[in-house]
Amino acid sequence: MKKIIWHGSPEIIEKPVFGLGKENNDYGLGFYCTETLELAKEWACQKPAKDGYANCYELNIDGLTTLDLSGDEYTILNWLAVLANNRNFRVSTAVSKQGRNYLLNNFLPDISNYDIITGYRADDSYFSFARAFVNNQISIEQLSEAMKLGKLGEQIVLKSEKAFNAIKFQKYEIADSAEYYIKRKKRNEEANKQFRLQQEVDDINGLFMRDIIRERIDNNDSRLR
Repeated sequence: MKKIIWHGSPEIIEKPVFGLGKENNDYGLGFYCTETLELAKEWACQKPAKDGYANCYELNIDGLTTLDLSGDEYTILNWLAVLANNRNFRVSTAVSKQGRNYLLNNFLPDISNYDIITGYRADDSYFSFARAFVNNQISIEQLSEAMKLGKLGEQIVLKSEKAFNAIKFQKYEIADSAEYYIKRKKRNEEANKQFRLQQEVDDINGLFMRDIIRERIDNNDSRLR
């Protein structure tokens, strides 16, 4: 089975190199893509006056193992644990420090044997929502709703050398920064605006990070579904 994926970048990348990149990305070292051209163009325009490129690839997924963090067997805390294991969370309170450790000890899936990982992309907005939950500022219900704000999209991450060998460069499209930097900025601003409105609602009966630690909640708890 083959699918078309896009990678937004300041450069044209005809042959991605396995082992290059940043280790502190959402899901660790890998090649980060999307099935949505418009999102790839937004991600390509990281600076207001510099155009980017949406690189297009054909991915043959036959024989590749995929971890879908949005699948029914996983909860949003599994995604959050992967994020906490790779990204740099600011943890300044006792609850947030305990919360990060609790997530890593109880919700972190083993991703080492997968060729591909799919799941939410932690853009600036998403990352701030996740951090607010770990800092006990919002409930898990509010976090789940926040992940839908702004339609920031999901990503497909190639993790193994086998996955890198399964893609073939097709073409590229130029991403005009005058258009797509603004779109990216507006998308994040709208998500943050909706999040602030959501925060004004006191979720007194919600499940917070403190509750998860205190009650020793695990991945099988029905409240996480």
